[in-house]
Amino acid sequence: MKLFCTALLALVFVSTNSVADEYVIDKKGMHASIQFKIAHLGYSWLWGRFNDFDGHFSYDRNNPEASKIEIIINTKSIDSNHAERDKHLRGDEFLDVEKYPQSRFVSTSFTMNEEGAGILKGNFTLHGVTKPIIINVKYIGEGDDPWGGYRVGFEGTTRIALADYGITKNLGPASAELELIFAIEGIRK
Repeated sequence: MKLFCTALLALVFVSTNSVADEYVIDKKGMHASIQFKIAHLGYSWLWGRFNDFDGHFSYDRNNPEASKIEIIINTKSIDSNHAERDKHLRGDEFLDVEKYPQSRFVSTSFTMNEEGAGILKGNFTLHGVTKPIIINVKYIGEGDDPWGGYRVGFEGTTRIALADYGITKNLGPASAELELIFAIEGIRK
């Protein structure tokens, strides 16, 4: 009887402890995007995006601190809506995509408040340099989709200084930093 009670308590304990669900970022349906914006001469914003990226994350709404994410960006896929500029951005003055074909973000911690705002910390690699960054995150929502799956979505923003990643081309003081915008929708595996 003692063994039965111990086994029952263990089963109850395991079933009440939530386990984070695993998600794959929906790049196939393009329900995710990675964009950037940088000041152009201090007069306007130049917007762009990366068209090819991949990633996965774990998330448990009852224990968001256990969440983790990894995103891999194909730097050659940069798209600023201007072919000549994109060619320049892929070159050795900026991304040097032949030498550094990927950029990567790997989380180290996540906290989220009851309103769905969070702080995601992790290591971001760009141009062969890895630095810790902080991404301000907003929970968008989650639920069943029309195709029998389950989805969850977040948006995150951060600012990085190009010089911190060895990109030293002088674009003027207004363009020393750029903002990265992550719109991430994941499909539960």
